[in-house]
Amino acid sequence: MPSLTTQNLSKSYGGTHALKNVSLKIHAGDIHALCGENGAGKSTLIKILSGVETPDQGLVQWNGNHLSLGKVHEMESKGIVAVHQEPVVFPDLNIVDNLYAGRELSSGMGTWLNTASMKQRTRDILDSLGEDLPLNQPVGEMALAQRQMVSIARALFNQCRILILDEPTASLTTRESDALFKTVISLKNQGVGILYVSHRLEEVFQLAQCISVLRDGILVSTQSSNDLSEDALIQQMVGRKVAYPSRQQPVNADITKNKPVLELKALSRTPAYDDIHLKIHAGEILGMSGLVGAGRSEIARAIFGIDEFDTGEILFNGKKLQNHSIRKAIDLGIAMVPEDRQRQGLALPLSVETNLLLPSLNAFQGMTGLDRSQMRSMSGQLISKLGIKTGSPDNPASALSGGNQQKIVLGKWIHQNPSLFILDEPTRGVDVGAKSEVHRMIIELAKQGSAVLLISSELPEILSLSDRILVIAKGHVSGELAREEANQEKLLKLSLPEEAKQSP
Repeated sequence: MPSLTTQNLSKSYGGTHALKNVSLKIHAGDIHALCGENGAGKSTLIKILSGVETPDQGLVQWNGNHLSLGKVHEMESKGIVAVHQEPVVFPDLNIVDNLYAGRELSSGMGTWLNTASMKQRTRDILDSLGEDLPLNQPVGEMALAQRQMVSIARALFNQCRILILDEPTASLTTRESDALFKTVISLKNQGVGILYVSHRLEEVFQLAQCISVLRDGILVSTQSSNDLSEDALIQQMVGRKVAYPSRQQPVNADITKNKPVLELKALSRTPAYDDIHLKIHAGEILGMSGLVGAGRSEIARAIFGIDEFDTGEILFNGKKLQNHSIRKAIDLGIAMVPEDRQRQGLALPLSVETNLLLPSLNAFQGMTGLDRSQMRSMSGQLISKLGIKTGSPDNPASALSGGNQQKIVLGKWIHQNPSLFILDEPTRGVDVGAKSEVHRMIIELAKQGSAVLLISSELPEILSLSDRILVIAKGHVSGELAREEANQEKLLKLSLPEEAKQSP
């Protein structure tokens, strides 16, 4: 008997049908993958199964018994737990308090918290995930990938019987992903049913026994993974063949003899990074690789004027940046796509149109205020060009799927033609079709003369798009590779701290 069954689930938002009569069976001890483009209905289905949303019609059964929908506590009490694409944590609490919120352990007398036991159990769960995180640090101060691992640890803490993972590796490195895969397989062997949602198809075929495909809210198919090829799966997802572009004609060597657009000289900030030297030229894509926590995002934030640095210099078009700030960076022609789109890249309550045009509102200023007709025309062009799925430009950005939100974060800079693009995980949570378009856009940006700093945890992405690759390990530059000499093995070796390389 299947552990979890859905029958004819349907859900609409306004005039948009997010789900239409979707029926699924998730068996105990199976890994069931769910695939589809952004906006296909995956997130809506996850919200219904985890009790966040109530369907317009349809049933969910647990071992043949009907569940009361729209109640998170009801679902968790049955062991149905979801890890959402955006980490759900209490940012001001530490890891122990996040895991034990609402279920703290008391001492024998019942008047004091048993902090020792709580810390030990938390450490055991993190060890199973291959993580060594500071237990007393507020989770909100941690990197996105670390917050994601806390969310996963909380799900494991719940003694789940059905585990729903929504893009669990979108912000994780290869090492962290491998540790997660081992945990997923271990849970499967213990009889836990797993609904695995991912745009990374290599993971889907590596883990899943069964694959279901959603397109436009409709269940297209459910098949054994052995009966599907990657090309056939993509075609079911998007209704067409998708080809990933790569940097076929790397930057001309003569370009690197010119004055760089960006140069860092001995840039340091304790303890994030130290003695960072790099150069990026017009028309060049410099990839930056490394493990989560290596210091890549912190370097990007310093370049964009978000964070101060201790020592060193940032030169832009040969001029040293003094009293650097975000406003100065934008005025100079520097654009940044941050790793954490929801907290740093979007104003979620504002409309899609406003988010797309925020960096350039001055360009639409008329005698009597903002020229709304010009704004609507430009936002319409960007929505069409980027393939953003939204019922209206007036819809709030919070109503869009994660992938469509990511397109806004990138698209809001496109029409400004910046001299330098800083792209921190630009395809995180983006579907296979949209990823192809983003890759094409990155290549086109370089062809048009922009310098591009590409930070990515996806090694195939770094290898296919970069002209040169700089590897960061524990805040230091551990190596630089030319495109023709780089491969995944070399990048991973350079990414590992020295103590990890020396261990047997």
